[in-house]
Amino acid sequence: MARDSRWDIDVPFYIEIEVGEGDIDHLDHVNNSVYPKYMERAAWAHTLALGLDWDAYVSLDAACVVRRHELDYLIAAKIGDRLQVATWIGDNDGRVSMWRYFQMRRAVDGRTIFRARTQYVTVCLSNGRPCRMPPAFVEAYAPVDDV
Repeated sequence: MARDSRWDIDVPFYIEIEVGEGDIDHLDHVNNSVYPKYMERAAWAHTLALGLDWDAYVSLDAACVVRRHELDYLIAAKIGDRLQVATWIGDNDGRVSMWRYFQMRRAVDGRTIFRARTQYVTVCLSNGRPCRMPPAFVEAYAPVDDV
């Protein structure tokens, strides 16, 4: 088997997750519905690392909500696997919409097991309607150059 020890971009932000018993389905691998949970954990960790937390969202009266997911399941993950869940901003229109990318690898061999991208739109917390991104979002969620 070929080994893929590369990230899709230079030096991505990532977290590590160990696959637990509750993530496994009847096929003895991570259930498809669990991967978006891993993505959410990585996205929030990245958002915090970029200097935005929930209190900042509240004070800005703005949040990012999912509009669309595109998911590619490449190799099954099993119980006990240590996964590196990377995320980065690939595109941001500076108005309402941005795309966040994900890549998951097995830590033991660097093989990419999953790729995804998610489109987020900015909404006002006070009314739930789409709104223009606050300048803090445009700055923090700047796209990386090498996508």
